[in-house]
Amino acid sequence: MELFSYLLRWWVTAALFVGISYAAPVTNPKAPATRATQITKADKAKKIVSAPVTKVKAVVAPKLKKPEPVKSSLVEKKSAPKKIEPPKSVAKPAPKTKSASQKTSPTPKSPVKTKPPSKIATRTKTRPAPPPPSRPEIAAPGPLRVIAPRAMVVNENTGEVFLRKNGEQIVPIASVTKLMTGMVILDRNLSMEEEITITDADVDRMKHSSSRLQVGTTLSRRETLLLALMSSENRAAASLGRTYPGGMTAFVAAMNRKAQSLGMNNSYFADPTGLDPENASTAEDLVKMVRAALRYPTIQEMTTTVSYEIGVGIHQRPTQFINTNRLVRNGALDIGLSKTGYIQEAGHCLVMQVIVNETPTIMVFLGNSGKYTCQSDAIRVSQWLRNNVH
Repeated sequence: MELFSYLLRWWVTAALFVGISYAAPVTNPKAPATRATQITKADKAKKIVSAPVTKVKAVVAPKLKKPEPVKSSLVEKKSAPKKIEPPKSVAKPAPKTKSASQKTSPTPKSPVKTKPPSKIATRTKTRPAPPPPSRPEIAAPGPLRVIAPRAMVVNENTGEVFLRKNGEQIVPIASVTKLMTGMVILDRNLSMEEEITITDADVDRMKHSSSRLQVGTTLSRRETLLLALMSSENRAAASLGRTYPGGMTAFVAAMNRKAQSLGMNNSYFADPTGLDPENASTAEDLVKMVRAALRYPTIQEMTTTVSYEIGVGIHQRPTQFINTNRLVRNGALDIGLSKTGYIQEAGHCLVMQVIVNETPTIMVFLGNSGKYTCQSDAIRVSQWLRNNVH
């Protein structure tokens, strides 16, 4: 091995003298040693030098020098875009630095650029200068409006009309009819303690409306009238007409006579419940009927009663009935009389007497589509009266 290493060193020095400078940096000295061992000792030194030198040029030199320029070129290509990108990003803020240098420079151009901002500032100050118009301060209160397609609002004492909306139109009035039923019963001075039993004849066969008054329930005439006016019980109202002297025919005739006596010339009554759409009237006529019903303290008391409990059926099961007007139940208004009504042909209806600013006011709302729209109209009218009528 020492002989081979000696020969290798001699070969390297010989190559340097011959002029092969690029063959000097051999990274793997073992490779030429193995090739040299295959050559016999009898070969001359010239063959040893010439043969491996050509192999080194073809094998060793490309391995060492070709990868180095390739790597250097790749590094240059990768680094080149990185060097180009930063100047692009830096080029964007470059004009900003120039503008800043121009502002800081003592040249006469800088004061010229500072003047436009001052002019813009003066313009923004002058924009809100005009004073607000004075008309909204003098604006008068708005007119009274309701959602109901037909309505009347009248001062009960003076007859002053605050609102008239299609007051002359004749339309079904549904269970508002029961106010006339109550007046006819009280006008006849019948015994209010006489017992009335609900029968199958009192069941609604026209609209098939529901009722919590079971057939066989026995009540006094007072309790029957109370349920008809407070809870709008149709079977109670039907039993009042059925037990009237002369029967249902005589009762309906008495209702129409009472209407004529009150000047309700555009009204007609067909039954005591209001389920028949032929029970019709106008908002103007209903103002007359409400004013007449206010003369009956019993009707005032019953229509403003919040709830009442009675024994229903043969076994007298305790059942509580409530007022159909939620404004009576929650006490939102000072109500002296109230009656609601609804059938499909009439829509939602409501008549009331409400005291606003110590002034009794009659309100009539007919034909509303919403269940609580009449009550909303009543609240809206009451608020308007508080603000505009003194």
